Amino acid sequence: MVSELLTKKILVTGATGFIGANLTHYLVSQGCRPHITLRKESNTWRINEILKKLHIHYVDLSDKDRIKKIILMIKPRIIYHCATYGGFSFQADSDKIINTNIIGTINLVNACRKIEFDCLVNTGSSSEYGLKKQPMKESDLLEPINDYGISKATATLFCQSVAMREKLPIATLRLFSPYGYFESQARLIPSVILSCLNKTNPELSSPDSVRDFIFIDDVINAYTNVLENNNKIRGEIFNIGYGRQYSVGEVVNKIIDLISDKIKPQWESISNLRVEPTSWIADISKAKEILKWMPCNNLDAGLIKTIDWLKRNLKLYNEKN
Repeated sequence: MVSELLTKKILVTGATGFIGANLTHYLVSQGCRPHITLRKESNTWRINEILKKLHIHYVDLSDKDRIKKIILMIKPRIIYHCATYGGFSFQADSDKIINTNIIGTINLVNACRKIEFDCLVNTGSSSEYGLKKQPMKESDLLEPINDYGISKATATLFCQSVAMREKLPIATLRLFSPYGYFESQARLIPSVILSCLNKTNPELSSPDSVRDFIFIDDVINAYTNVLENNNKIRGEIFNIGYGRQYSVGEVVNKIIDLISDKIKPQWESISNLRVEPTSWIADISKAKEILKWMPCNNLDAGLIKTIDWLKRNLKLYNEKN
């Protein structure tokens, strides 16, 4: 797998985001020098230490002529499409959600149709499903309840349509709730860990919300497994989660037990305007069968690795802010 990566031109979009940055760090660690797309205003804090090991191309994916020119120039064999907007509650600009997630994806895929490539992996979201009462399967009806979910579902269906119609190796990984290195401190797990490390009581909303948390190392393994099985991925969609849900309260208590039992979470001190599900579980049987992928890190193992990493990188978060 590593030797194959080293011989291929690789493009990562969204390389400054949580998923894209971890994927880019992994590729560099394997000896690759991937190409990445950046917007002029991108905050590169997650990848500053490896910028000199990257080929950087400045482009907004909504600029179809510019992205087409870059794709034709690079001719990447592997494309990891991680660029996204709208996953945070404060990212509520509908026009930007549409331009980034729908128009940006369409422009990228259309540009890649002009070249030969081994695989294009689109990054989807469990938000595409909407609210379900049972583990979510890739064949489920999509019923997104917000602009972000609608945009991600549209992008996924566009990728699937092009792949099946033109017999192209395009797949979508529908991520559930990734956590780990370089995650924004606005997210649940790093915010609680950082509060504990700083000996402050974390402010939280409800302990009853549920998510299917998946550790970032397992997510990255899923991206590389797509390449290893690129002859089986045409138009396919794969759930990438752990296959079990935890409540926010359970996760917070685990973190406190691992760091400091003196920390007291301040529940209901933050309002949550989102409609919260009572069930949020990935059915990952398809990824297991076709991609030969399954998560290796349970929640305890993933939290320990995340805590250790954050302890060593507190300065990075302080500098960012």
